[in-house]
Amino acid sequence: MSTPLMQAIDTCSASALASGDLVPVQSEQVTVEDGGMQFRVLWVSSLAAKDATAKVAVPGGPRDPNFNPFLNPDPALTVGPIGEHHTIILNKFPLTPRHLVLARRVFAEQLEPLSLEDFTALALVMTEAGGLGLYNGGTAAGASQRHKHVQWIPGTDEQAHLRLYQPGLPAEAEAQTVARHPGLAMQHVFVRTGEIQGMPVEQAAKTLHQAFQRGCSELGLAPASDGLMPSFNLLAGDGWLLLIPRTQEMYEGISFSAICFGGALFTRQPEQMELIRSVGPLAALAGVGYPL
Repeated sequence: MSTPLMQAIDTCSASALASGDLVPVQSEQVTVEDGGMQFRVLWVSSLAAKDATAKVAVPGGPRDPNFNPFLNPDPALTVGPIGEHHTIILNKFPLTPRHLVLARRVFAEQLEPLSLEDFTALALVMTEAGGLGLYNGGTAAGASQRHKHVQWIPGTDEQAHLRLYQPGLPAEAEAQTVARHPGLAMQHVFVRTGEIQGMPVEQAAKTLHQAFQRGCSELGLAPASDGLMPSFNLLAGDGWLLLIPRTQEMYEGISFSAICFGGALFTRQPEQMELIRSVGPLAALAGVGYPL
């Protein structure tokens, strides 16, 4: 897909690759079938190698609470503004090409409730390019930064996606319909959005925001007295929005973030890869959520 936005992303990516500012992760992978679904389990050895020196948090890696890469983002990784309140930044350690961070220009806590403005930024990308929107709410959900941001990856079969779950969801569900998937043995909710790609941006943003609010209501997710939400993951794409409340970040030492619930589970050691194969991806994912 070649649109002005994608061209700007690709131009920035090519420059950042050439300068060494963009460091794509290298991985080996196996496909594991579980519950009639195909999961990709990846061993990302390059992440473990960078743990000791990385200044930007990578999935499951060390976090520096005093470092905020989104407040004054690296110019080499900055694509530009999107909407009135966000900036597109290339993920320094992308799990896939065109792995984007849509960060608030002014600091806000990651666990503040997602707003219409946040979904507008996501809609500006998804209405043009489809793909999968991702959100890690809090460290227990795999968030590496307190600065509020959402992420986006392209919607190819080789990446994480919500098509994984479609056989277990109502095919003709109307917008804002709530559903659960029989294969997910943890508290969760799917909310029907319809296809976002091609939808007017304002309509798409409202649809995503309403689906988020509907899902939060179904799960009892609400801000505490400090205004912050409990930890949860959000995925949006392929006509659905998925919410999963989280109890912890790790399953047997393996960090799970939103992308993992889209069928791509990243590990840092080969033995962790074998662990997921042995217990099954669905059981591993259920281990970081609330039991039914």
